[in-house]
Amino acid sequence: MLTWGKSFSVILKLSDSLGEIKGGSGMEWRWGKTRKGMILATALAATLTVTACGQNGGSAGEANSGSGSAQAEAGAEPSPSAPASKKLVVYSALNEDDVIQLKDQFKKDTGIEIESLNLGSAGEASTRVQAEKDAPKADILVGGSVEFYQPLAEQGLLEKYTSANASQIDAKFNDPNGYWQGWYMGVLGIVLNTERFEKELAPKGVQEPKTWDDLLDESYKRQFITSNPATAGGGYIFVADQLFRLGEQQGWEYLEKLNGNVHHYTQKAGDGINLTATGEFIAGMSWAHDIVKTMKQGYPIKAIVPEQTAFEIGGVGIVKGGANVDNAKAFVDWLLTKEAGELNTKLSNRYSVRADVAPPEGMPKIEEISLVEYDREKAAAMKEEVVKRFVGMTGTN
Repeated sequence: MLTWGKSFSVILKLSDSLGEIKGGSGMEWRWGKTRKGMILATALAATLTVTACGQNGGSAGEANSGSGSAQAEAGAEPSPSAPASKKLVVYSALNEDDVIQLKDQFKKDTGIEIESLNLGSAGEASTRVQAEKDAPKADILVGGSVEFYQPLAEQGLLEKYTSANASQIDAKFNDPNGYWQGWYMGVLGIVLNTERFEKELAPKGVQEPKTWDDLLDESYKRQFITSNPATAGGGYIFVADQLFRLGEQQGWEYLEKLNGNVHHYTQKAGDGINLTATGEFIAGMSWAHDIVKTMKQGYPIKAIVPEQTAFEIGGVGIVKGGANVDNAKAFVDWLLTKEAGELNTKLSNRYSVRADVAPPEGMPKIEEISLVEYDREKAAAMKEEVVKRFVGMTGTN
């Protein structure tokens, strides 16, 4: 059911079971007003679901390993060449459940076996690639915001490759220099434990948070949790969001005030969801699609997407010096197919970068979401300085 009010809500029923994340509905979304110049017309992408990509006989397994493969027909996705090796080593910033599905589906579609190391966050994954630069062990880095990929490209740690399938995707999702590729997108949201809120805050007259500024209410003191921008892509994008929407001076003032309500900063963006879902905290910040997945397990939480929220472009890049370059190229091609986008969206609730992939079931189109005017190039350039100042202000490391 869709209702319009001051905010846009999509209300989904909670799952009764507490097992593995499954499909189905489950949460309340709140959407702020749309602002001109802040809306992406292109559907965002689904994170990790890549894993379930591809149908028998479809183009999900089609890949172009570069070097002169020709497309059979106009609009057709390129077919793969047959690499000699059948192995691919992947460093992943995706959650483990999705990686398992990714491995199974990619092998089914291409015959290539993935050996994965799940590092949990883009910061940890990129640090691992940097540490191994003299003797790379990975072929692919996948997941996490492209802000973490750009520095690796500048350090010469990523292999240049532009998939033929990238031509079917809006250029805003592609690295113009060809060192990384965006394949999904996600928006930041507030995770709220509804049981604790109704029991402890609602009787005091506190309203559910609809904006980032609502989190400054003293009622959330030591009851709010978010992630460390030094280690989590979502944590950094949240900090940058405040600087972009408020301006530098007011943005830092906001972050300092919010710090008074923060219990602690987690290493990974998703950690706050679990801690809020189990009732340790009343509210937190994380990726909206991950909040939805946890809600579908039956936990008493909801996802609220505030006005002027920020978004990530989830990346994939080929590690320079890896042993299985052709397979890595095939993997990038595979991620960018329509079938992969559709299955990613279905399984992870993320939006696809492909315009021909529908939004997640029960969710609004991305143009109905109020997005901050996020300068990705500036965000990457200022990251080191911003993180240093944040660590000094909060005492995190």
